[in-house]
Amino acid sequence: MNNDGLSTSDYKYYLPEELIAQSPAEKRDESRLMCVDRKTGTLSHKIFKDVKGFLKKGDVLVINNSRVIPARLMGTKKKAPDSIKDGAKCEVLLLKCTEGDKWECIVHPGKRLKMGAEIEFAGGLSCVVCEVKDDGNRIVEFFYDKEKYGNIFAVLDVAGSMPTPPYITKKLEDKSRYQTVYADKNGSAAAPTAGLHFTKELLAEIEEMGVKIAPVMLHVGLGTFRPVKVENIKEHKMHSEYFEVSEESARIINSAKANGGRVIAVGTTSTRVLESASTDDGIIHPMCADTEIFIYPGYKFKMLDGLITNFHLPESTLLMLVSAFSSREIMLSAYEEAVREKYRFFSFGDAMFIC
Repeated sequence: MNNDGLSTSDYKYYLPEELIAQSPAEKRDESRLMCVDRKTGTLSHKIFKDVKGFLKKGDVLVINNSRVIPARLMGTKKKAPDSIKDGAKCEVLLLKCTEGDKWECIVHPGKRLKMGAEIEFAGGLSCVVCEVKDDGNRIVEFFYDKEKYGNIFAVLDVAGSMPTPPYITKKLEDKSRYQTVYADKNGSAAAPTAGLHFTKELLAEIEEMGVKIAPVMLHVGLGTFRPVKVENIKEHKMHSEYFEVSEESARIINSAKANGGRVIAVGTTSTRVLESASTDDGIIHPMCADTEIFIYPGYKFKMLDGLITNFHLPESTLLMLVSAFSSREIMLSAYEEAVREKYRFFSFGDAMFIC
């Protein structure tokens, strides 16, 4: 390993396949929780609902209230301006809305779905390929009965399925378990999974302690699961994701910071919002924007004081982010301990509180 932590291979670790969680815990707040002192590396093992014991009056929890949409569509080719015959099976995976009912998507079969290709799905939904992007993604425009459905999200509930990560091979029976209990803004292609551990009751108990809850929004894209393909992580280009910080949430966060409270992000997505919307003077500003922020060791945090997160893939940008907040050595040591203690990993797995 290189000592500077700037090589992708510095973030390898051994993970037995059986520790990759294929389904969520029976009860959201009874998953396991590893608490890590980010300065010393001291560890303790708890149940997630015990997170209350690590919070105090005046702190603020920053949550991402984006809602996962059923973004995976299976359809058939209706019109063939290219070499694919009519009736061929096609898959469309929605990434983000560009305008109106136009979305950037990943399509399969990709190379042969050219401009003008039309695909039909369940529920009377169809789309036409409007643009072929340099990276192979497509811009498609969707068509549906607006009087019946009102908007694209209503028809997706009929025609689409949840785009769970590729390492989850077991079918998700209850779609609600891939949503946080506070999700209310449609647009994510993947769940902000650190928030999956919270129940409404636990959040209410936390608020009763005098801890503020500040919602922000970042629509999670599938770039979250894309591997880093360069050895020098400085050469990696992050995917762009849309985020929002309201005036009220900015006020809550800035007030907590000014009064000596800690700003604790629920998840790496909330972290990326905090650090994208904050200035070097430690003030967060209301805004709506896209972010490509890439946080890796050496990054100077402007806002974050604590982080609740899941256990991330080897060599991933998310593991690099948590290593930046603590250190690579402490994080890899904690992950080794998690493997020894048979914690559950990734989206449906257990949690870590770094403070």
